[in-house]
Amino acid sequence: MIVVFGSINLDIMVPVERMPAPGETVLGGDCIMSPGGKGANQAHAARLAGADVELIGKVGGDAFAEPALACLRAAGVDLGHVGRSASHPTGCATIWVDAEGGSTIVVSPGANRELKASDLDDETLARAALLLLQQEVPMDEMAEVAARAHRAGLRVVLNAAPAMPVPDGLLACVDDLIVNEIELRQIAASAGLGDASPAALASRTGTRVVATYGAQGLVHHHDGTELRLPAHAVEAVDTTAAGDTFVGVYCACLERGLAEADSLSFANRAAALACTRRGAQASQPGWDEIAAG
Repeated sequence: MIVVFGSINLDIMVPVERMPAPGETVLGGDCIMSPGGKGANQAHAARLAGADVELIGKVGGDAFAEPALACLRAAGVDLGHVGRSASHPTGCATIWVDAEGGSTIVVSPGANRELKASDLDDETLARAALLLLQQEVPMDEMAEVAARAHRAGLRVVLNAAPAMPVPDGLLACVDDLIVNEIELRQIAASAGLGDASPAALASRTGTRVVATYGAQGLVHHHDGTELRLPAHAVEAVDTTAAGDTFVGVYCACLERGLAEADSLSFANRAAALACTRRGAQASQPGWDEIAAG
């Protein structure tokens, strides 16, 4: 089983021909509301890829809560540890998607700020094989959960997004660190590395480092061995869920017992498929589609 300790949001997406300049107003297309949040998106992707998934998260007591959980519930993600905040609304992300499929995102954390390490009980942790983390929930709570999982022998995967410094204590508990190019530079700088490369970061942290570069593909580095995979050539409609789909499917494949190289290949393919459709969770492919190639 995979335990995801992470954010739950409702996404509000507006398509635009181009991104506005600072101070500029542009007219967009029809607003689309859909479930999102990195924790929720990755949990959903992992579940569609065949993994048993339990999500530890928090929503508000507002009208956004149920729409934010709808796809997760339909997919069969265990929501038994999703709490309700009495003081904060459900997290919300506003997303602009341009004509080329590129996206700009602003997140209002809302109830995600209240997520506590104590929301994940020891019994649930004992049933899990893998813990998946992101950085849209409080860092100190996430670090405590990672330490508990590390002591219990779980594989700990951190998607260090959005970009911010990662404490050394947290990195010491992480087995797999997944970053994009911006996040790689941020963590390398905070670690005092002049070389913002997957190899340098893997050597510094002792983790497996997976760095994704969008259309330029990905690099995996561990113990001095490097694997590069090119991106799949697709006509991108919306890249919003590409990263979360990659992470969720990668973890699902690891939980299946697949080798890292195969897990990366399937995750790479799933991310490309997600780019061909609009939405976050709505764009994510199931295992049959991923495996079909």
